[in-house]
Amino acid sequence: MSILEQVLAANRHFVEYLPDEYIHYCPETSKLPKRHLAIFTCMDTRLVDFLEPAMGIKRGEAKVIKNAGNSVTGPFEATIRSLIVSIYELGVKEVIVIGHLDCGIAHTTAESLIQKMLARGISMDAIKMIEAELKDWIDHFHHPVDNIEEVVIKIRSNPLIPKDVPIHGLIFNPQTGQIEVVVDGYQACTNSNVANREE
Repeated sequence: MSILEQVLAANRHFVEYLPDEYIHYCPETSKLPKRHLAIFTCMDTRLVDFLEPAMGIKRGEAKVIKNAGNSVTGPFEATIRSLIVSIYELGVKEVIVIGHLDCGIAHTTAESLIQKMLARGISMDAIKMIEAELKDWIDHFHHPVDNIEEVVIKIRSNPLIPKDVPIHGLIFNPQTGQIEVVVDGYQACTNSNVANREE
């Protein structure tokens, strides 16, 4: 049975025996996140069905954005676009950036990725189109905590993100579920408000 067939079979079983927590989900519930929260995290498989429960987040309470290494590579790339829609259209008032220990991106290099792409038939011309950005992204990711701090700064300093939106940075342990604060976004908002008042 192919992966697609497995997914479709699982879906038929799921729909036929729909769990109570989904039966009681009100169809009129808004697509707006109840907690006015956006979570930006990594796509690591160990976070699936683990990170949100570890945070006490339930269905309908937060917008969740994921990519490899919870990275922001430009001023209007996909993550920033998603945050802009979340803030201006969907009522998000706070953002939490969550990295995790033992992130695979920290063990990857642009060169190793390029070699694997070439081995799979990707042309060098295609790679050259993204090589500089690839190196800037992959080769600068050395530690998940440093990455969290950098991503929070990139989001916080982006001129498209309102200054009154706290941008928090957390680190998650994918083995134990423990979360620790790396950046307290409330402090940055308070400092920004003080600086604005002084100007």
